[in-house]
Amino acid sequence: MMEKRLLIYKTALLIIGSIVAAYGIMLAMGAGFGGATFGMSLGMASFIVAAAMLIISLFYDRRQINAGTIVYQIIYSFFVDVFAKINVYPEQAWLRLAVMCVGIIIFAAGTGAYAAADLGKGSYEALTFSLAEKNNWPVKTVRTALDALLVVSGVLLGGKFGICTVFTVLCSGLVIQRSAEFCSLMLAKAAHRTD
Repeated sequence: MMEKRLLIYKTALLIIGSIVAAYGIMLAMGAGFGGATFGMSLGMASFIVAAAMLIISLFYDRRQINAGTIVYQIIYSFFVDVFAKINVYPEQAWLRLAVMCVGIIIFAAGTGAYAAADLGKGSYEALTFSLAEKNNWPVKTVRTALDALLVVSGVLLGGKFGICTVFTVLCSGLVIQRSAEFCSLMLAKAAHRTD
């Protein structure tokens, strides 16, 4: 009974975290301060990058990949495109900048939440957490380094980047780490309450 209830909590956290991350990334990207997707929808671009990262993760650390990996990517990609159609942004640049910053924090918090569910991480988070765990590195450091590597790769491939990209590289790793720690603690408390 306890394991079943904990699985319900974890599944709920996975779904909610995926939707929250999708909403946050759309707030950030839609504000218009950087982040090209090479002429395709953000959901589709996300799905393609995820497929490439998933292949890398499968070879490096299969333990990070599970059913939740697929569930996350489907929910996240779907809701990214849903939120892209309904978000409305202010005209003033300073307000859009504030929306972008809030969006990045929401995205990172959602990412940390679904990763804490530990039902299988999304491809990018699988690579992040496997590198962190296997090498005993802080998640925030690994995520920042991977973000920076992706930015450089994107620019070399002809993409553009702006303040949104820079803020994401600098801030998302720390927020993901804190969110994952907090949600893991909440799950542990929930598990003890069901004993």
